[in-house]
Amino acid sequence: MRLPRSARREQLLGAAREVFVAQGYHAAAMDDIAERAGVSKPVLYQHFPSKRELYLALLQLHTDELLQSVRDALTSTTDNKQRVAATMATYFAFIDSGSDAFRLVFESDLRNDPEVTELVNAVSEGCAEAIASVIRDDTGLPEAEAELLGFALAGMANIVARYWLATGRKVPREVADGLVGQLAWRGIRGFPKAGAPPVPETGLPA
Repeated sequence: MRLPRSARREQLLGAAREVFVAQGYHAAAMDDIAERAGVSKPVLYQHFPSKRELYLALLQLHTDELLQSVRDALTSTTDNKQRVAATMATYFAFIDSGSDAFRLVFESDLRNDPEVTELVNAVSEGCAEAIASVIRDDTGLPEAEAELLGFALAGMANIVARYWLATGRKVPREVADGLVGQLAWRGIRGFPKAGAPPVPETGLPA
C-alpha cells in the first residue's frame, strides 16, 4: 500500500526510534530501520538520505514535543500552583513515555555531534526560558534572576524524573510528580507576585 509522504515519514520515524533506542546510534543500521518499517532501503533513503539525517530529524521531533508540552503546561492555567504541578508532570510524562523518546534526547550516544548537542541544549534552554518567562512576568524579578530560577526548576524536573524511572518507578507516577510539584511550589511561592505581600518564612506553605 502506497502511503502519503507525510504518513510514510511518520512511519519511518517510528521505526527509527525503536531501532535507535534499542541499539544506539552507532550500532543501528539503515537496513535494520528499513526492515522494522517494512520498506525497502531505497524508500527509506528517499525520505532520509543518511542515518545521521534520520537521527537528527527524530531528535528534532522529540525535542519539539517536549518544549511544546512544557509551554502548554505553563499556559494551561493562570493558577501558579497548578502551573508548577503541570510542568513537573510534563517531564514525568515525557520520561515515562512508552516510546522511550527521552533516551534519544537525554542519553544519546551521539552527544559529541555538534548538531545533536545544539538540539539537546536548545530544548533544555527553551524549557527553562519558558518557565523563567512566567516567573519574570509574575514576580517582576530581573531577567537574570528569573532565568536562574527557571533553569533550577527545569533541571530538577528532568533529573528527578529520570532518577524515578531508572530506579524502577518505586512510587506511582502521579505520586512522584505530585511530590516534586509540591516541593517546587513550596520553593517558588516564596517569590510572590509583583505587588503582593511577601510570603511569611515561618512554617511550610500549602
